[in-house]
Amino acid sequence: MHVGDTAPDFSLPDQDGVMRTLSGTLASGPVVLFFYPAALSRGCTKESCHFRDLGAEFTALGAQRIGISMDSVERQATFSERNSLDYPLLSDREGEVATLFGVKRPVDLLRVKRATFVIAQDQRVIEVITSEVNMNAHAERALAALRAQR
Repeated sequence: MHVGDTAPDFSLPDQDGVMRTLSGTLASGPVVLFFYPAALSRGCTKESCHFRDLGAEFTALGAQRIGISMDSVERQATFSERNSLDYPLLSDREGEVATLFGVKRPVDLLRVKRATFVIAQDQRVIEVITSEVNMNAHAERALAALRAQR
């Protein structure tokens, strides 16, 4: 998945078991979809909390944040509750959506690459962020991309 590509639609359960679609979420504005390797891990917690802490800035730009990993719905719920995350965490147990976005690892304990996709309302990808080590870069670069679109 690259800048300019059309993001594929999908349907996955969130941390409460509610089915969410990309197209349904995009109806309310752009989406910042970030893939992370493992709920409750140190790096993923830091990244997810940074997205949480910048929530007002995303809201001001009309954007919605969505986290996604191959963790179970139950583990996503624990992760969300433990860190007071105020956005959906989707469970991609089989890695099908990660595969569609090109971030599923073949065989790896981390399962997916850390990657963020900023998606405009027309489903066009406007930014891709792939830093594996700078946890704050994902939210900050996503905000910059959204601001540039205004």
